[in-house]
Amino acid sequence: MSQQEQFAAAINKGYQFSGPKILLGQAMLDGVPEANTPVYVPLKTMNRHGLIAGATGTGKTKTLQVIAEGLSDASVPVLLLDIKGDLSGIAAPGVAGSRAAERAAALGINYTPQAYPVELLTLSNNKPGVRLRATVSEFGPVLLSKILGLNDTQGGIVALIFKYCDDNSLPLLDLKDFVRVLQFASSEGKEELEKQYGKISTTSTGTILRKVIELQQQGADAFFGERSFDVDDLMRIAPDGRGIISILRVTELQDRPKMFSTFMLQLLAELYASAPEEGDMDQPKLILFIDEAHLIFNEASEVLLDQIETVIKLIRSKGIGIFFCTQNPMDIPASVLGQLGMKVQHALRAFTAADRKVIKQAAENYPETSFYKTDELLTQLGIGEAFVTLLNEKGIPTPLVHTMLVPPRSRMDVLTDFEVTQQVQQSKIAAKYNAEVDSESAYEILNRKLEAAQKRAAEIEELEAAAKAEKTTAKRAPKEESWMDNPMVKSAGRTAATMITRTLLGVLGFGGSRRKKGFF
Repeated sequence: MSQQEQFAAAINKGYQFSGPKILLGQAMLDGVPEANTPVYVPLKTMNRHGLIAGATGTGKTKTLQVIAEGLSDASVPVLLLDIKGDLSGIAAPGVAGSRAAERAAALGINYTPQAYPVELLTLSNNKPGVRLRATVSEFGPVLLSKILGLNDTQGGIVALIFKYCDDNSLPLLDLKDFVRVLQFASSEGKEELEKQYGKISTTSTGTILRKVIELQQQGADAFFGERSFDVDDLMRIAPDGRGIISILRVTELQDRPKMFSTFMLQLLAELYASAPEEGDMDQPKLILFIDEAHLIFNEASEVLLDQIETVIKLIRSKGIGIFFCTQNPMDIPASVLGQLGMKVQHALRAFTAADRKVIKQAAENYPETSFYKTDELLTQLGIGEAFVTLLNEKGIPTPLVHTMLVPPRSRMDVLTDFEVTQQVQQSKIAAKYNAEVDSESAYEILNRKLEAAQKRAAEIEELEAAAKAEKTTAKRAPKEESWMDNPMVKSAGRTAATMITRTLLGVLGFGGSRRKKGFF
């Protein structure tokens, strides 16, 4: 048997699957596509996660687009984190006669331009799309403390604040709620909280407040609040049976790593918490693609890295797969890379000795093969070509294969601003999430209580001041004179009294020395 026949036999054995699958491309040997050697991806193992890697301009984003289209066709919903802003074209059909059509002809397959059902999402209040938000309460004290990078003592205060709000029916919806309660705990309500829950350090509350302000400066106010996004809306199926591809454009978050970490933590936590255990499924419930993932791992906090590693290990049993699209496989931490069952490796560039060392390390991450010199071919792969290996339906790695990838059927360019606006207007959930909602929450309730308390205190103070003033006035005022106090009245009274006394004394015989005759 010739090498060519051996190669075809190995590929057909390794990449033929009995269950539902996606056509990824055609196997190549010595730089030429081999007839009748299709490379498929089984849907059954796509919840084992994956990696799409390659240097800039090698076609990795289009590979992501091809896989997303195949998933949609198979009724699997998809979520794309579009950091570069170049994936919105999935909502529009490709162009006949384009490079995509030429590639299809070279592979011997029909090219039919196709638009896909797309939902455009956004984290910003000034970008078109369906708003993604979450409340502070949904994060909970543990996750919020991780986002803020707090120590155990500070995290304990956050837990205490959440407890106080629960006990006193103070909803924590947005960051201004949390900030107001934090201020209350360190000033007007400090005595009340310490009496119920123990001593609170003003220094610690000040540190927490500064951390929250830092998060607000990266745009977190737009993310925290109502109406909370329901992750079930990421798993919708279009009326024609295809899975909806949700595209979250996060181009503005490249320079705001803390904000991006906040969103990623909440999304992964919510997906994991809300999705039920499914066990082995014929196809996944949802696939999440993170484009330009090196931006996450270069800038993300240690907390986010730990959370991603934990979720990667556990979430596959819930039928959810996560794919990372990045420039170099070494961008992904080894603990995460070891969990990725599917790997699509586009060309790497060797400009320096350090680059060659990285390429050699990358080659060692793939199965050994007698058909290729992997480390050499990694630098020679053409645009739209990649090394592929994945898990078969029994969970066994497939042979490493040099693959010419099929082209996307949707547009290989972005939507215009007008098309984006139209897409959002056609959304069935935009009205649900884009309406501004500001329910009464901790901020309003505390302010109203404090205003009432201050008003009552002012009234009491005013009454006390009035009473004091009246007392002082009464003390200082001269005594009011009666008619008896008049001098003339007093003099007349004395004269009358004297006359009366004299008259009485005269009648009684004490009036003088003269005696009447006849007596004695």
